[in-house]
Amino acid sequence: MTTFWNVLQVNTMLEYLELKRYKANTISLLLTFYIIFVGMMFGIHIIGDPAQASTNTQYIIVNYIFWYLGMMTLQSIGWTISDEAMKGTLEQLFMSPVKPWKILLARLFGSVFNHFVLVIFLLFLSMATAGEWLNLNPLAIIPILVLTLASMIGTSFVVAGMALIFKQINAFLQILQFIVAGLTFVPLSVAPYLVVAPFVKGVDMTRMVMIKGYTLSDFTIGDYAWLIGNAVIYGIIGVTVYIACERHAMKKGLLGQY
Repeated sequence: MTTFWNVLQVNTMLEYLELKRYKANTISLLLTFYIIFVGMMFGIHIIGDPAQASTNTQYIIVNYIFWYLGMMTLQSIGWTISDEAMKGTLEQLFMSPVKPWKILLARLFGSVFNHFVLVIFLLFLSMATAGEWLNLNPLAIIPILVLTLASMIGTSFVVAGMALIFKQINAFLQILQFIVAGLTFVPLSVAPYLVVAPFVKGVDMTRMVMIKGYTLSDFTIGDYAWLIGNAVIYGIIGVTVYIACERHAMKKGLLGQY
């Protein structure tokens, strides 16, 4: 546990230093998402129903914030493996006494933590821009968010497994951006079958908290069953798929190839 804690600290600092050192890239990333939000907000006010403009804007704020968080989480270790493979340093990751999946998990935790700080900044900036202030109840949001991130992390490990075998998955990661957008922007009331998809239930429950003022007691046992089941199932699937891909890559000698 102490070893993993040390790895977590190092990787969290690594992610922070990369965001800080490459300020232009970080600012461009935030600016891009903010411009997208402003464009969607003006679209709602110009061509949308004026009576629903306030509610629709609130939905947009929550949805695009989760879009950002989902993209950063799902793509994180996939990009890491592709980048390490391109630099020729991927094999060094597997020479560590700490298991590679634990190193990647620590790096993913570090990435989520640092980007979560940026998410909070984007959230308040968006609310100030739109003049719409959401219900920020940490006692209700944090437990749901943790379980939502668990399913995101599991899905991220599936992407990482693909990266280990195929190395270049940039095109897939670009497509993944639109998949994540669809999963975050489409509510379960419109497409209830998406409840089986990763992190969709958590996003929907968070919307209910932030927009309609729900508390944890307002959700049903069924809601929690879907949320917890989603987190556990996708978490197990993600790690299992990654370990299987890792063994296949090592057996076939793919780690040193690019």
